[in-house]
Amino acid sequence: MTISQAAGNVCTVSALNTKKHQTTNSVDSEVIYLPNTDCTIKPQASLSAFTSYRVGGAADLYVAPRNLESLQASLKYAKERNLKVTTLGAGSNLLVSDRGISGLVIATRHLRFSNFDPQTGQLTVAAGESIPSLALAAAELGWQGLEWAVGIPGTVGGAVVMNAGAHNSCIADMLVSAQVLSPDGTLETLTADQLGYGYRTSLLQGGDRIVTQATLQLAPGADPAKVVAITREHKKHRLSTQPYNFPSCGSVFRNPKPYSAGWLIEQTGLKGYQIGGAQVAQLHANFIVNRGGAKASDIFCLIRHIQHQVQERWSINLEPEVKMLGEFQGACG
Repeated sequence: MTISQAAGNVCTVSALNTKKHQTTNSVDSEVIYLPNTDCTIKPQASLSAFTSYRVGGAADLYVAPRNLESLQASLKYAKERNLKVTTLGAGSNLLVSDRGISGLVIATRHLRFSNFDPQTGQLTVAAGESIPSLALAAAELGWQGLEWAVGIPGTVGGAVVMNAGAHNSCIADMLVSAQVLSPDGTLETLTADQLGYGYRTSLLQGGDRIVTQATLQLAPGADPAKVVAITREHKKHRLSTQPYNFPSCGSVFRNPKPYSAGWLIEQTGLKGYQIGGAQVAQLHANFIVNRGGAKASDIFCLIRHIQHQVQERWSINLEPEVKMLGEFQGACG
């Protein structure tokens, strides 16, 4: 199944054009236009608008392909120029350094496609599709299996990479296969077993392969009204127990079983603790929120402070669930 909902032709890198682009600080910079497409590679693109924390510096180069062919062309462009590639989904589980990200940042959020197959009960969906929207769409069709995911911020691609989960369910429980793209442009289809899933992790983490689409096994045929009701109840629970009134990345730390990270942080007395514009949320201590004007360094230093305090009190090392991109050395003085 091909990922394609983009208008116009696909990107190619065989005939690159560059045009002067006037930036906000009146310094000319070159935007790379891929001819006969709506695909552009932009220099010094601010990433703060593309992360749920609303912080972070600029990408050296940024591209947001709208189909598989454009994604492959973007990777080819990077390979030919020996550029480091960083993949960005919805930016909901990321902390981008104030110093930005070197190389080429490829955003997959515009890879959109979904197909519900009633014969098999399988849902094939592109990496850029929103998890909450997908959960609601499945519920409205009477398909069971994604009710838990309605409160998960992010995209399918990110969920597959990190094995996103909630309410004792996770992507690994229902993943049939994932299509991944290697830096050399080749596609490979991997099963859940081949992805080596664990708690909030997979073999894709820290690697250079990009998830392009996934196939999930769901259960069609239920009463849509009942599935929607359960899905909305899950969403209501998330909204009542987690802070959504300020920007955040979701849960900051993995739960060190048998404890929950939120309980450990709360018992350490850190609820409400603040560095700059970053604060440990009052509603849920495993959330750090941007109260306004926070820098990535504020959030990073608060993460390190929490880790230190919990280690001192409980002799437990809290492992971040949030992925940190860019350079943070010296951020805390």
